[in-house]
Amino acid sequence: MPHLNIEYSANLADALDIQALVDRIHEAALETGIFPLGGVRTRAEPRAHYRIANGNPNAGYIHMMVRIGSGREAETRRAAGEKIFNALCDFTDELYRSRPLALSFELHEIPPDMAWRKNNLHELLKKEAGE
Repeated sequence: MPHLNIEYSANLADALDIQALVDRIHEAALETGIFPLGGVRTRAEPRAHYRIANGNPNAGYIHMMVRIGSGREAETRRAAGEKIFNALCDFTDELYRSRPLALSFELHEIPPDMAWRKNNLHELLKKEAGE
């Protein structure tokens, strides 16, 4: 874990390099030092149908929801959330200064008794590293 979901208004697709945003957010999650490489999943999806505030067609939004495994202290979760949200804000700073843009971010813990996983990525990464 974590799973980093980026939802954005489709009118931002031509204004932002979405893959570069995904890459930067993924890197920021790893930079926190609390998530294993094999557990990080970052994805982005445009929303074609939306309305923002007064309907200004130039207004856009990016909403991120990060879901992590449970068990970390609140301060650790808060620091990770701030690191990732700051990466989002930094990445979009120029766009934010040039048009109406709403940025939002949530971090949620996944209850361990309501999560099922099957993942061989950790083993693959160990093999690739020669361990």
